[in-house]
Amino acid sequence: MNTLHASPTSTFSIDDHMLIGDNISYRLSPNTSGCFQSGAPDTIVIHFTAGSSLTSSVNVLTNADSGVSAHFAVGRNGDIVQMLPTNKIAWHAGESHYAGRSGLNQYSIGIELENAGQLKTRGNGAYESWFGEIYSEHEVLAAQHINQPSIGYWHKYTDIQIARTLSLCKTLCSHYDISTVVGHEEIAPLRKVDPGPAFPLQKFKATVLNGNSEKWAAETNEPNLQREAHDHIQHELASSVKRVANVSANSLSVRKGPDVSFPTVESSLNKGEVLKVIEKRGEWAKVSYAKVGWVNTKYINEITEKSPFKS
Repeated sequence: MNTLHASPTSTFSIDDHMLIGDNISYRLSPNTSGCFQSGAPDTIVIHFTAGSSLTSSVNVLTNADSGVSAHFAVGRNGDIVQMLPTNKIAWHAGESHYAGRSGLNQYSIGIELENAGQLKTRGNGAYESWFGEIYSEHEVLAAQHINQPSIGYWHKYTDIQIARTLSLCKTLCSHYDISTVVGHEEIAPLRKVDPGPAFPLQKFKATVLNGNSEKWAAETNEPNLQREAHDHIQHELASSVKRVANVSANSLSVRKGPDVSFPTVESSLNKGEVLKVIEKRGEWAKVSYAKVGWVNTKYINEITEKSPFKS
């Protein structure tokens, strides 16, 4: 049984915007827009590579003709490749919006995790990636993505890969003024599904930004991940509403009930933020994001499902 807390803790440091530590290599990409402006980076974006190997993905991310790049790639064995100094802008986010800002490349460090992404079932416990690799049942998680209407099949991450990524992110947060960790699926929900439900994104965020690594590690072992995914799937199958929306107003109040008479949950949401619609009552919708509350449907736009595969 693979468990995260069985993986070794890595110690990293940053010297002149380069990561220092064990099992780190460097292969610089020419694909950059220059240095971050003052105050950035303040965000980390987590991706999966949807590639066949760490090497093949690094080859793409460092190819001058590819039009893409990222700061780091983390292999399934925990190896890390740095491809841009952390003071340089990478091309990993594409068209993106989050918390009232667009073009997240200008503000964020991109981390790519070696992972095949979403798979197709071939029957008899076999699953196939878009590039033709076959995976067995124990390598796959069945779960519904927040941006998709039905259950899909997802390549699992390795424990050491998640542990090394956690150490990397905590090091970045200690060196830069980083306040936000997001998945690519959260900043480009019409186009992207990475890092996908096989990655424990919400617990990962909380651990990076708030600490308490030991508690999180103990809670994210294989049986718990499977149980959480199963409970989530059953809840979604029972729900009559399976939708995702984004905020269309410049600011939107979230209330404790479906009426303006209810008090607000917190300060207003910003335009472009992504919400999961849980329930609807008339012109009000119960939504989840970091919290749960009610919003007026006049100020949100439902998102149309797109192809699940990374392009």
